[in-house]
Amino acid sequence: MNPPPSRPPGKTGAFGSGAPTIHDVAKAAGVSIGTVSKALNDQGRLREETRVLVRETAARLGFRPNDLAQALHRGKSLTVGMISSDSFGRFTMPIMEGLEGYLAGEGISVFMCNATDDPERERLHIEQLLGKRVDGLVFTSRRADRRPTADMTHLGVPTLFVYAQSHDPMAACLLPDDQQGARDGVLHLARLGRKRIAHVTGPDRFEAVVLRQTGYLQALQQSGIDNYHMLLNGPWLETWGHDAVAQLFDHGGERPDAVFCGNDQIARGVIDALRERRIAVPGDVAVVGFDNWDVMTMATRPALTSVDMNLRGMGKEAGVRLMAMIRGETFTGITRLPCSLAVRQSCGATSAT
Repeated sequence: MNPPPSRPPGKTGAFGSGAPTIHDVAKAAGVSIGTVSKALNDQGRLREETRVLVRETAARLGFRPNDLAQALHRGKSLTVGMISSDSFGRFTMPIMEGLEGYLAGEGISVFMCNATDDPERERLHIEQLLGKRVDGLVFTSRRADRRPTADMTHLGVPTLFVYAQSHDPMAACLLPDDQQGARDGVLHLARLGRKRIAHVTGPDRFEAVVLRQTGYLQALQQSGIDNYHMLLNGPWLETWGHDAVAQLFDHGGERPDAVFCGNDQIARGVIDALRERRIAVPGDVAVVGFDNWDVMTMATRPALTSVDMNLRGMGKEAGVRLMAMIRGETFTGITRLPCSLAVRQSCGATSAT
């Protein structure tokens, strides 16, 4: 019988776990434990060939340094925590992609937790992330309104709100410029020759609804067509968009030749209701939505023109700012980032005008 194959040094590991230790790396490389620590943490005065030897030996053995121990040693864990209350991920995932994509280039990983609008759960996530010595925290939500949050004054790490607001007016927040986005969407319709532009949107208790309504009215005034406006508020639902069409077309007055919608779900309901009435989109009525949610925009017929909040770009900007905060810079208050317009067939144009 052949003897069992020998294992590489250290594969038995401490405590019989099979994981190599720093002692195994030092023995295999023929150096001291202190030299291994300096080489792997890029510290101390070592010859370059020694650093290379230690790192190659560690890689060959499959040695993984204890992340927490390294964090304590260098004062940085190279990790960031992200806590979201957006259980569906509709807004959080694009932000996460932008944030993670930028931070990866800085050698930083992101831990993501879901608080589901539960303050106690959020508090526990904060404690757990701080226990892992994260270098910063990012909070996101499914709505950008101000909301109660855990006490952020004694966290000891840079903290940033993205598509979310804290009750603390000094907290650093990144939000979409809803007013600018709505204004640009309505101006686009006006430039296409639409003169009677209605606005069907969500409940006016939301800050985004109020800001988008303001942008809508500003665009009408700027276009010289403020003699007509029809503004309808309802739930953030496709069924509301469908029902709103009856109010727009059955009241006996002038009918709109365009509808600017507060989100893409409402816009899809509007388009379906117009089709049922044999009202052509965009021939008779142009439609523009808000959010540029591809699940809705590309499934709508015709494909839906929509205001894009640029959430991935917002996530990237969050990464830029968080890195600056980690390096000692300070940001406070709200910064609104510009929206853009994704033009498709529903407005009657194939490119931005």
